[in-house]
Amino acid sequence: MSAEKPSEKESSEDESPEKEDSEKMDMTSAEHSKMDHSKMDHGAIPMGMAGHDHHKMMIQDFKKRFWVSLIITVPILVFSPMIQDFAGFSFLLPGNPYILLALSSYVYFWGGWPFLKGFWGEVKEASPGMMTLIAMAISVAYFYSAATVFGLPGVDFFWELGTLIVIMLLGHWIEMKSVLGASKALQLLVSMMPAEAHRVKADGQVEDVKLDALQQNDVIMIKPGEKVPADGIIIEGSSYLNEAMLTGESKPVKKEIENKVIGGSINGNGSLKIKVEHTGKDSYLNKVIKLVEDAQKSKSKMQNLSDRAAKWLTYIALGLGFGTLAVWLLLGFPFVFALERMVTVMVIACPHALGLAIPLVVAISTAVSAQNGLLIRNRTAFEDSRKITALLFDKTGTLTKGDFGVTRIVSVDKQFSEDELLRLAVALEQSSEHPIAVGIVRKAKENKVTIPKPEKFNAITGKGVEAIVEGKNVKVVSPGYLKDKKIELPADAYSSEAETVVFIIIDDKLAGYIALADEIRPESAEAIMVFKKNGIKVLMATGDNDKVAKAVSDKLGLDGYFAEVLPHQKVEIIKDLQSKGEFVAMTGDGVNDAPALAQSDVGIAVGSGTDVAAETADIILVNSNPHDIANLILFGKATYSKMIQNLVWATAYNVVAIPLAAGVLYSQGFVLGPAVGAVFMSLSTIIVAVNAQLLRKKIENK
Repeated sequence: MSAEKPSEKESSEDESPEKEDSEKMDMTSAEHSKMDHSKMDHGAIPMGMAGHDHHKMMIQDFKKRFWVSLIITVPILVFSPMIQDFAGFSFLLPGNPYILLALSSYVYFWGGWPFLKGFWGEVKEASPGMMTLIAMAISVAYFYSAATVFGLPGVDFFWELGTLIVIMLLGHWIEMKSVLGASKALQLLVSMMPAEAHRVKADGQVEDVKLDALQQNDVIMIKPGEKVPADGIIIEGSSYLNEAMLTGESKPVKKEIENKVIGGSINGNGSLKIKVEHTGKDSYLNKVIKLVEDAQKSKSKMQNLSDRAAKWLTYIALGLGFGTLAVWLLLGFPFVFALERMVTVMVIACPHALGLAIPLVVAISTAVSAQNGLLIRNRTAFEDSRKITALLFDKTGTLTKGDFGVTRIVSVDKQFSEDELLRLAVALEQSSEHPIAVGIVRKAKENKVTIPKPEKFNAITGKGVEAIVEGKNVKVVSPGYLKDKKIELPADAYSSEAETVVFIIIDDKLAGYIALADEIRPESAEAIMVFKKNGIKVLMATGDNDKVAKAVSDKLGLDGYFAEVLPHQKVEIIKDLQSKGEFVAMTGDGVNDAPALAQSDVGIAVGSGTDVAAETADIILVNSNPHDIANLILFGKATYSKMIQNLVWATAYNVVAIPLAAGVLYSQGFVLGPAVGAVFMSLSTIIVAVNAQLLRKKIENK
C-alpha cells in the first residue's frame, strides 16, 4: 500500500542482512497493522511506482526465520531423548544435552526474536496481548529446559520449544501473506497511473515528462490505448474511455470536448488532448486511495469489540495458565507436568487469529468496494448498511439520468422573447453543474446564444439563483419560490408530468419559464426491486412539483414521495422516519443535502467524476447509479457476515482447546501438548485468513 521511496540506508547493498533483520524486519503483523500511513503522500511520487514495500520485506524475514528454524529444529528432534523413546531408537552423542541447548538457544533467540520484541513492545504500552502469550510460552519452555541441562531435576522439552517457534513463524508468515493479498486491490489502484505524460508545449511540440512535473492547466496528449495521466477536461478529440477500475462502470464511456476525464482511466481508439485540472494529491485516484486507506485504518464497532475480546482473552489466558500450574502442583503432580500444562494453555489461548479476524475482512471489503464505485469513509456506517429499513432518494441524477434536455421555452411577458429568456437564464446557469443548469447551457450553445456576464450572483438556498444581468434583476427559480411569493403559476406550465419547469423572474415579475425533461434511469427499477426484496422502504424527496414527483414514483413503484422539498425539510422527513423506528439511509449530492446526510443513519453521497469530497457523507458513490446503493447494502451484509464468521472461528478453538490443554481429560489418557496447541492456534489463524479471502469472491459475485 505504501508508495514511499526507499531511503539510501534501506536500499544500500552493503547493509548487513542481520542488522536489517533485527532493526527493521522483525515487526510482527500486529505491530504492522498499527503503523500510521497517514503521512504517505501518493502525490509526491510517480504514481506508476509501487514504492518500497516494508510489508513484503517482513514477509521475507518471517519466511527466512521459519526455514532456518525448521532446519535447526530437525536435529533438535533427532537428538531429543523424548522423541527417541517415542520413535523407539537411541542416538545420544557425547554432550548431547549441551548440543540441544546450543541449537535451541539459536532457535529461541533468533527464531523467536519477533515474538520477544513484540512482547517488550506490549509491556511498554502496558497492553499485554498475543505477543505476551507467545513470548511467555517459549521463554518458560526454554529457561526450564536450560535449567535441566545444568542439574535441575526434570525432562527437557527443547523439541517442543523448537516446534512451537517454527509453527508460530509459519502462522505469521501465512497470515502476513494473506494481509498482503487483501491489499492487492489498493496496490492495483496505485499502479493504475502511468509513469509519464505527453505534455504539449506552447509551440505545439510534445515532450514526455514525469507525472510530478505536471501542473494545473498544462495541456497533455493521450494516445489510443494509453492510460490517462491526470484529471482534466477534453479540449480536442473524442474517444471511449474505460473507467471500470475507477468507477465500476463496466461499459466504456464516450468522452467529447468539454467532458471531464479521470486520471487512471484507459483511452480507447481516439486521440485526446486534455487540459489538466487535478494532479498529485488533488487527483480523483489519490482521493480514492486516501479514502480506502482511511477506511482500512479506522476502527468500527466490530473491530473495537474484537480488540476488547483479545485483550480480555490475554488476561484470562495468563490467569488460566498460572492457575493450571498451581492446580496441578496442588494435586501433587510433578512440576514438569504442571509447567507443560501451563505452557500449552498459554499457547492455545493466543488471540492471534482474533486480532486478524476483523482487519483482514475490512482490508478486502473496502478495497473491492472501491473497485465497484463504493468509497467508504465511515466503516461503522458501512457495517450498519445491513440494518437499513428506509431509503430516501434525491430524484435528479440518482433515480433519473439527470441529463435534462430543454423541451419548451415559453414567454408570458411580451417584452421578452423566448431567445431573450434563454439568454438571460443561461447567464445565471453557466457556472452551475446542476443537471438542469447543464441542460439550459446545452440549449444555449445549440442556439449559438451570446452569454452576457452576470453581476452580484447569489444562490437562493433550495429555490434557485439570482443575479444582475445588463441592469436587470434576474432570477431562475423553482415552483416553490413562486408559491412562497404567492405568484400564480401559468396554467399551461406543466403540459407533461415528466417535465421539470424552472421559472424566470425579471425585476420581480414572472417573465416566462423553461421546461426540461429527465429520463428515469433504466437501472432504477431493478435497484428498487432489490431494495423491496430486502424489506427496505423506498422514498423520494425532490424539489420538483408534485406532478413530476408522482409520475416518477408511480413508474418506479416507490413507497412514497415528497415534492417541492427544501434541503432543511429533508432533515425533518428523516427525523420523522427515525422517530417511527426506521433505520434511514439518505442519498444526496453531498452539498445542498449535507444536513440531511448528517442526520441520516447512513449518509450516501452520489456524484460522478472528481466530486468525491462530500464531507458529511459516510459512503460515496462514484456513479449516481441507484444499483450501486443496492450493492452497498449487499456488500455490507456480506462483510458483516464474514466478520461474525471470523470472530467465531477465532474464538471457538479456544473454548474447546483450553480445557484440553489444562488437562481436563487427563484421567481418560488424553493430554494436549504444546506443539499440538501451536498447530491449533496456527490452524485457526489460517482458517480466518482463508475465510476472509472468500469475501472477495462473494462480493464480486453480487
